[in-house]
Amino acid sequence: MILVLIGYMASGKSTIGRILAKKLDYDFIDLDDFIEEKEKMAVSSVFKTKGEIYFRKIESQYLKEIISEKANIVLSLGGGTPCYNSNMDVILNANNVKSVYLKASIKTLIDRLKNEKSKRPLVAHIETDEVLTEFIGKHLFERGQYYNQASKVVSTDDKAETVIIDELLFELF
Repeated sequence: MILVLIGYMASGKSTIGRILAKKLDYDFIDLDDFIEEKEKMAVSSVFKTKGEIYFRKIESQYLKEIISEKANIVLSLGGGTPCYNSNMDVILNANNVKSVYLKASIKTLIDRLKNEKSKRPLVAHIETDEVLTEFIGKHLFERGQYYNQASKVVSTDDKAETVIIDELLFELF
């Protein structure tokens, strides 16, 4: 089986994904890291040198590759992955895939992002919490229709990682 973790940046996909994979004795794949390895450059460099359209195209190709060739993995997607190129349909229609939306409130996302904005190119330029709140709120509104199609939705607000993992295991198995 492949467990696909979906959600906004800083919702916990990579952190929870690594812990969950270890607990299940699965491999963990972060789609952005996979793309960087295949393209031999950082995602931000792919965006800068080849553009977003190219990035979204290869993102879809690599997603399909992973889903068709791998098993027993936890796959963490980029926040935008489900929203482009019918990627959500690919995830939902694959026989060997269960998807989970790690849902975090705007407040939780701001608390997590405000101290690590420099590591997040999408929000690095945002200077105030008010603008960040508006930015995240707009994105969540736009992306919610994709995220909410996941097989399961698990809230990550005010929960310890171990609680989220236990909830996921209960929901999925």
